Amino acid sequence: MSVVHGDAEDGHRVAPAGDHPGGSRSGVGLRRNVKASQVRRELLPDQSQALLRELHLLTREGHLNADALRKLKQVNHLMGLLRPAVEDVRARHPEPVMVDAGSGNAYLGFVLYELYLKDAEGGTLLSVEGRPELTERAKARAERLGFSRMRFQTAHIDAAEYPERIHLLMALHACDTATDDALLAAIRHGADHVAVVPCCQAEVAAQLKERRQAGHGSIPLLYAHAWHRREFGSHLTNVIRALTLESFGYQVTVTELTGWEHSLKNELILGRRVHRENRRARVQLERLLAETGVNPKLTRELGVKPAASGVGVPVEALPEAPVVEPPESSTPAE
Repeated sequence: MSVVHGDAEDGHRVAPAGDHPGGSRSGVGLRRNVKASQVRRELLPDQSQALLRELHLLTREGHLNADALRKLKQVNHLMGLLRPAVEDVRARHPEPVMVDAGSGNAYLGFVLYELYLKDAEGGTLLSVEGRPELTERAKARAERLGFSRMRFQTAHIDAAEYPERIHLLMALHACDTATDDALLAAIRHGADHVAVVPCCQAEVAAQLKERRQAGHGSIPLLYAHAWHRREFGSHLTNVIRALTLESFGYQVTVTELTGWEHSLKNELILGRRVHRENRRARVQLERLLAETGVNPKLTRELGVKPAASGVGVPVEALPEAPVVEPPESSTPAE
């Protein structure tokens, strides 16, 4: 998905002049080009330079420029973090279904396919992208490369026709509520694993702006100023996303994707489905919505409502949901 630019009021994050990824601070250069003779050391062990040429990440002379290196660093680091999930679904499913939601130029999908599916006996990768010219370009590229089990669909994430069962869903920099759409697809189609790197997060910041005068206590002070509202709204959005995944039975890890010099959109949310639901996390989520007064698309679409005031048992009284390894059928435990 493309990055939508806006001012600080709407929650979209735009780096100030001089602070763009790959820029410099205090005279320290963060951009570098890699000569053709040195490119091999930037690649993963099973990664080919032929694919990078096809993706136009390498120049005609075989060099890797700074922007291409930045993209490659992000994608390759994500590949390493996704390896356990890919190996898990390949081990338990003869025909694993993987989805790249909001795929753009499908760099992520092509790299994943070459590393994990190209020489495998089964498995498909579906790339979903709303811009037809990018879909057609990626489809032609897959044909040239002989990546016969890559599939492409021109659709926005919330309108795509997904397989009945998804084993791994990933979304890299899907803008604002498009990340919510990707998480909805993962939850509704029982994805074993999900990985998202959110992008601009404007919806919750806008909701906070509307209620800044109506809030009680000290919480509204956290977002009284536009800059704080943008940052707090972004953080709150991802906290809600992680807690929503937990409430629907996922074990969640939140971590950094790459260093800030490669991307400002840097938070990675990983989920592995280990049980059907987590009642404790659901109560915590409902109370968080009530206390902050927000209700983003993800929770609205899933029917999660803010807790009623003074209703419910203490969270401490609810048992922790046990972490249970999914059986071979990948049906999460009760």
